[in-house]
Amino acid sequence: MMTDRPRTLGELRASGYRIESVKDEMRRNLIARLESGEPLFPDILGYEETVVPQIQNAILSRHDMLFLGLRGQAKTRMLRQLVHLLDDAIPIVAGSEINDEPFHPISRQARDLVAQRGDDTPIEWVGPERRYHEKLATPDVTIADLIGEVDMIKHAEGRYLSSEMTMHFGLIPRTNRGIFCINELPDLAPKIQVGLFNVLEERDVQIRGYPIRLNLDLCMVFSANPEDYTNRGRIVTPLKDRIGSVVRTHYPLTREIGIAISEQNAWLAREQNGTTLAVPLYVKEIVEEVSRLARTSPHVNQQSGVSVRMSIANLENVVSNAERRAIVHRESWIVPRVSDLASAAASSRGKLELTMSEDDGHEDKLIHRILDEAIKNIFLVHVDARELRPIVEHFESGNSVEVGDSLSTRTVLERIARIPALKKRAEELTAKLLPDLKERDGRDAAVASAAEFLLEGLHVNNKLNKAAKAGGATYRR
Repeated sequence: MMTDRPRTLGELRASGYRIESVKDEMRRNLIARLESGEPLFPDILGYEETVVPQIQNAILSRHDMLFLGLRGQAKTRMLRQLVHLLDDAIPIVAGSEINDEPFHPISRQARDLVAQRGDDTPIEWVGPERRYHEKLATPDVTIADLIGEVDMIKHAEGRYLSSEMTMHFGLIPRTNRGIFCINELPDLAPKIQVGLFNVLEERDVQIRGYPIRLNLDLCMVFSANPEDYTNRGRIVTPLKDRIGSVVRTHYPLTREIGIAISEQNAWLAREQNGTTLAVPLYVKEIVEEVSRLARTSPHVNQQSGVSVRMSIANLENVVSNAERRAIVHRESWIVPRVSDLASAAASSRGKLELTMSEDDGHEDKLIHRILDEAIKNIFLVHVDARELRPIVEHFESGNSVEVGDSLSTRTVLERIARIPALKKRAEELTAKLLPDLKERDGRDAAVASAAEFLLEGLHVNNKLNKAAKAGGATYRR
């Protein structure tokens, strides 16, 4: 309990408390986690065998770290979770602005207090939340923001400019004995990056012309996109040389991991007013496949990257479109269909940086081309098109069928019932991919979704023609 801890410098000495550096503290707590098998980042998926070992090695080596990777690769989330490697609380000189260590304070205020009060110096305990600070690098960040400046208000109150008491500490000194993070390091002006040299190598800062140095105890961590990102700045070479470890991050290596990340982060709590959500596996796979294909498309600037936020936002929009349909038709089950995937265009716009001309409509055309390719890839995973020959023969007789995201489940089922082979295959696919779905209304909605998937799959494989219109599409041979 905080109340059981020493409250004065004398009590702290008598307790035998040993001060250690923040990097030793992080190293000790990491070792305890490794020994117990507790994960370092329990909510970060896909990095267990690639990124996490790099971070663990850097901490064990007591290195400062730079997380280098494209947008949407959980860099900031991991940096913020490093705070869990700090102790529950550490002692500081009460009232210290820079978390002065009680046995060897570095600020003038704390040194004077210890000299005056001795063992009666009051001690304050601070938790991890006060030992982590973060700054987003922007071109207007100044040395005063990070390191400090002369405080003219303190001078106006009667202090001499030669007095250390007129100094205003920046964010870095205020994070003494903690973790300081700079996000998007290349955006920091080169002259400001130069100002970090001493912090990283000599572990001290000097404010203006004061003949004193503050020997800081810090773990410095950074995030950055690759230096060759279009219209971005660079990390100056001497600064990069002073950073102990550069940890490369990456996008999900498999479709399964990407789906798990989307399910973990997307807002899918739509089960309200008696409605129930069931997202077929192929819908999740198509949403993830769209992002994966975009990351290899020659029409997308790969130096910019395609964030996992696109998959998350697309999944949310697809579910919302299905939810809207369920509300309009007063249906109790929300089951997304292939026609709902058109709503992903809105959540994909702006998340792709094109290499082609930026004329109106080019982005949407690319999104729809990628969507068609994604449907084709996932269709071939679950279905052998040759087995759907009876369905194609039905359309070769001059028949057609219209489906779409605006139609109720009942209407879609009535229409596909005229194509016995289609309904049978849709029911088989539903039983295979959603075996636990026993409730009749939910199963019917899933069968309607599967029928659309089969029709669209035949279309993208050039077995059926499709005439698209607002709210639906007509399939014929």
